[in-house]
Amino acid sequence: MDRRSSVPRTDAMLAEPRLAAAQEMLGRSLVKAAVANAQQRVREGLADPDDAVDAALAFLPATAGGLKRVVNATGVLVHTNLGRAPLSAAAVAAVAAAAGYTDVEFDLAGGQRARRGRTALTALAQAVPEARAVHVVNNNAAALVLAATALAAGREIVISRGELVEIGDGFRLPELLESAHCRLREVGTTNRTTLRDYQKACGPDTGFILKVHPSNYRIEGFTSDVPIKELATIGPPVVADIGSGLLRPEPLLPGEPDAAGALRQGAALVTASGDKLLGGPQAGLLLGEEELVQRLRRHPLARALRVDKLTLAALEATLRGPRPPVHRSLHTSVGELRERAERLARRLGDRAEAVPTVARVGGGGAPGVELPSAGIAVDENLAARLRSYDPPVIGRITGGRLVLDLRAVEPGQDEVVAAAVEHACK
Repeated sequence: MDRRSSVPRTDAMLAEPRLAAAQEMLGRSLVKAAVANAQQRVREGLADPDDAVDAALAFLPATAGGLKRVVNATGVLVHTNLGRAPLSAAAVAAVAAAAGYTDVEFDLAGGQRARRGRTALTALAQAVPEARAVHVVNNNAAALVLAATALAAGREIVISRGELVEIGDGFRLPELLESAHCRLREVGTTNRTTLRDYQKACGPDTGFILKVHPSNYRIEGFTSDVPIKELATIGPPVVADIGSGLLRPEPLLPGEPDAAGALRQGAALVTASGDKLLGGPQAGLLLGEEELVQRLRRHPLARALRVDKLTLAALEATLRGPRPPVHRSLHTSVGELRERAERLARRLGDRAEAVPTVARVGGGGAPGVELPSAGIAVDENLAARLRSYDPPVIGRITGGRLVLDLRAVEPGQDEVVAAAVEHACK
């Protein structure tokens, strides 16, 4: 029998109610590709013609987008390659609510145009009352570029040589600031900078003093730097890039600077990330003196760097809603993690062993801080199979074994981890 004659026609399959409904969610091209895959299985004798629609449904992706949700078992809480901070359920719901038409720039009471994202900005201002004004752009690098362009274009930015950092994907702070047509006035040395170094460098051509927290490395030994409260006595405004996005002090990370603290010490402007320890969406937060923030907000570049309605919705829900997942991951007790690891190990038998681990904040936050944790260790050869599971489970290879650290894994995902390991061991 010629199998080609038994293959269901494409138009007939696309008209089948379940596949027709799928086209409304995924689009015709993705459904048509799934139909083609199913037809090929029929041609090869791997599927019965009567089961072609079921086969096509099995080939359909979960969404029309290419990003896949993964289980982060790396032990890195804010993993840049895995999308940094996972949003809270409240933030996800807020994004869904804002996905259609919304009053992002409209006053429902007065029936006229209103300030864009006003409720999100109010939430940020309330979270850090030390700031006289706030603004939001699309990431922390954008916040720095906007500050440099608005406050120091054609002028000098005074910065310590020990704070000329390189951020992710090879982007270097000096190049970023120079792209805003600023001149960098480097002071001090790599390991030691004094107040006098800054005082000698500052003058009429100084746009501002930039204090950068070295959030992805540490310099130890014979070192010194100058705190914000001393820099604030020199005269030019101090812009503090705190990096990881803490708005207030975190007892578990005593060495990590926070926005409120930097402002109390005298910073005129603070820049921070929204998608790191704050636990929200990617965003650049600007907090500080009203005159400076308004200059930034009114600058033409601010339009190119503005955030969309989905980011504003997620940011506000993160600020007003319950603690986000990053906070839960940071504060989960080692005892709870150990119990979860032991339960998984008992279920998986000789395929896994409960092990103590060390997790980290990641994402350019709290360098050198070790977070005691627990997880399971399995055969390192399972790594590729776990990455191909649905959803993919991502761990780290340590000492010849694949370690699945549970600190960044939601408790409800333990069952997924167990099922993934069982599937990978078949």
